Amino acid sequence: MDLDDTLVILLAGGAGERLFPLTKERAKPAVFFGGPYRIIDFTLSNCVNSGLRRIFIATQYKSLSLNRHIRQGWNVVSEELGEFIEMLPPQKRVGEHWYLGTADAVFQNLYSIVREKPSHVIILSGDHVYKMDYSRMLRFHVDRRADATLATIEIPAADGRRFGIVGVDEHDRVTGFAEKPEVPPTIPGSPDLALASMGIYIFRADVLIAALEADAVRPDSRHDFGKDILPSLIHSGPVYSYRFHDENKKSAKYWRDIGTLDAYFEASMDLCRVTPEFNLYDPEWPLRTYQPQAPPAKFVFAEQGRRCGQALDSIVSNGCIVSGSRVVGSVLCPNVRVHSFSEIEHSILMPGVRVGRHARIRRAIVDRDVLIPRGALIGFDAQEDRRRHTVTENGIVVVTADDEPFIGPLSDEDLAMENDADRAGSAWS
Repeated sequence: MDLDDTLVILLAGGAGERLFPLTKERAKPAVFFGGPYRIIDFTLSNCVNSGLRRIFIATQYKSLSLNRHIRQGWNVVSEELGEFIEMLPPQKRVGEHWYLGTADAVFQNLYSIVREKPSHVIILSGDHVYKMDYSRMLRFHVDRRADATLATIEIPAADGRRFGIVGVDEHDRVTGFAEKPEVPPTIPGSPDLALASMGIYIFRADVLIAALEADAVRPDSRHDFGKDILPSLIHSGPVYSYRFHDENKKSAKYWRDIGTLDAYFEASMDLCRVTPEFNLYDPEWPLRTYQPQAPPAKFVFAEQGRRCGQALDSIVSNGCIVSGSRVVGSVLCPNVRVHSFSEIEHSILMPGVRVGRHARIRRAIVDRDVLIPRGALIGFDAQEDRRRHTVTENGIVVVTADDEPFIGPLSDEDLAMENDADRAGSAWS
């Protein structure tokens, strides 16, 4: 098995409609998660940690920030050794349409794939959070001489209607694939469990090319790997299911498609727990990203009669300043400033957010570079929040630059005071 003979196609062109308005100006894989990281960083870290360094990233939807992030943060490969991480925007090489589905996105880039002459091609998604050594899966695929192998994870059979479900025999050879079935096929010998597809596929290169060319001319095809390509291969050659081996080192396997605002919020809040389900701190599985040149986080105004800036059970990134305020169970991305007498509870503040004095924010997601004015109240009045912001089914308030936060009553003394976090950061602002 030669990793240098394997090519990775990372699909990162999804619009992420269910994460709107966070995806109003960026693709879903470019959304921040866990402080300094973007969602795509976790899949790219898996690739590099697995020894895979020939990677094409297929983009489409609002990809400017994603392109910039890859250019700035992922120049970790050696072109002299034949390694690369390259962006593949839609080029309309085979027609006048944009990408019609996951399979079509790869088909339209067959020219780039064939030029690399790979023996195997790994198809990945750029919008999931998990840790996985793809070289283990590739070894499984090669040992079984499979035409294709797809990664699967065990789930309760009762949850099968939410996933693409893979039917297998006693030897993990795939016998069927059903998209969100009402009655999912279960694992042989485990009637309470089913196998959900993770959207991770390995193909023999020649098999993939032939399958994509055949799919491209089918008028009834949705040009999707799970719905079209894999079902067509099941009966023509050996297709296997690879059981997900988690590198997260927890008792339960962690794989998240944080495709909705509520799922994104809950996964972020988990990171703030003392023992989170997803471990950001394992030195044996480093997570890479672009780190902006920013000073260390700072907490100021520890003086008598005044509360010092403090953060409890929270993630605070570089460049943040918390001035005489309290942050609890929250994620602060780089270069956030929280001015004095404010309260931030169970919230996510994207990079560059400014929170004015006496603001109170609870169970909210604040988008990048938003200025929260002095005395703003967010997450305390459901009716007012829905009038001014996006609010999820679970009551999470999403604040963007176009919104107008509700301002609570302030005294003249409050209005006269300066912004202490700006003053505390004046040496570098």
